[in-house]
Amino acid sequence: MKDIITLGIESSCDETSVAVVKNGREVLSNVIDSQIKIHEQYGGVVPEIASRNHVEAISRVTHRALEEANIKFEDIDHIACTYGPGLVGALLVGVSYAKALSYTLNIPLIGTNHIQGHIAANYITHKDLEPPFLCMIISGGHTHLVYIKNYIEFEILGKTRDDAIGEAFDKVARVIGLGYPGGPKIDKLAKEGIPNIQLPKSRFDNLDFSFSGIKTAIINLHHKNPEINRADLCASFEENVTQVLLDNVLKAVKQLDIKKVALAGGVSANTYIREKFMELEKTHNMKVYYPTPILCTDNAAMIASAGYYNFINGKRSDLFLNAIPNLKLGEET
Repeated sequence: MKDIITLGIESSCDETSVAVVKNGREVLSNVIDSQIKIHEQYGGVVPEIASRNHVEAISRVTHRALEEANIKFEDIDHIACTYGPGLVGALLVGVSYAKALSYTLNIPLIGTNHIQGHIAANYITHKDLEPPFLCMIISGGHTHLVYIKNYIEFEILGKTRDDAIGEAFDKVARVIGLGYPGGPKIDKLAKEGIPNIQLPKSRFDNLDFSFSGIKTAIINLHHKNPEINRADLCASFEENVTQVLLDNVLKAVKQLDIKKVALAGGVSANTYIREKFMELEKTHNMKVYYPTPILCTDNAAMIASAGYYNFINGKRSDLFLNAIPNLKLGEET
């Protein structure tokens, strides 16, 4: 059987990434040009600056990815690019570049959902992982509990009603003076603290999430007591939101009678969340998966993997493909 080579392109936010992946799971290259240092001074991603930097980087990053993979453009079988969700200007850079390559090389174009990419990151790290399984997608823009029926069919069981969990991490970090990006900084400081501060948990009859309440509680606590122990506050915040995630996952496991759970998205790199999810393997006789840290954040290898499964299942995009900033999982065209 002939190997299938996928060129993946990711530009949904502030990483310009291009990857070459063989047969959906073997990464030949995964080049990531991050803009974190640029946006740090603004306390968050500035969309116009992100778009401009994507334009400057995408060709250079593509050629480097091909060089590291030791292949030529003619060796590529198809192109997978993120077309949503994300920042519209940033997405358009990757989509436009992918369409130009597809036309020039006369090879198929596969528009790929960014969230599907995060799920697929697990296929790269865990060669044995196959659907069905549950996936807890936790990132700066999303908090989704998803039933992965097969490689291209998904059922969203629960999602956030307000802030995504990564957004809550960033806002809490900003309030207590840690700066941007908040997730890694809270993770680091929490290791020095004790989770001894009572914080509210939002619960629903279904499997939805809400993180605006805990964010507001921390803002009020810090306003009333600016000298509050920040390490304890970070530890308490992490314990609180992790328990909310675990509670919903265990409900879903019981409902579906499934024993495989995966983490995905930037927040899945959080060491405390990983540790608590791994405990499920002993306490509930489950198998827990999560990507290597480099595959948790935005990267093109995960897009190439998801694109590969779309490709072998017959999905194709035409040259009218456009960026869809609010694209939902399962609503791909």
